[in-house]
Amino acid sequence: MADEENSEQLQQTMGLIANAGNAKAFAVEAIHAARNNDFDTADQKLKEANKALVDAHNSQTKMLTQEAQGHHVKLTLLTVHSQDHLMTAITFIDLAKELISAYKKMYELQK
Repeated sequence: MADEENSEQLQQTMGLIANAGNAKAFAVEAIHAARNNDFDTADQKLKEANKALVDAHNSQTKMLTQEAQGHHVKLTLLTVHSQDHLMTAITFIDLAKELISAYKKMYELQK
């Protein structure tokens, strides 16, 4: 039983890391597209980033739900690392939105 619980926690943790990493990568792609005045691609990449972020949040929510139900999640360095990835992704998406807005304004002023 303990091996099954550890395996499930590992899957949730790795899902959180993977989805948060994808969200950050899409946000970076959005910034690069905006820098090249490709705002349609930038908007699409932001949508992909937000979808990946939702998937990451779903993994986190499963872990939090288990904790709230009394099934304490074993705290490991990997678990902490997954939370760090999530927070970084959230910050990158927020930053991407601001940079894209600034690139749009600069583009409009250059017309």
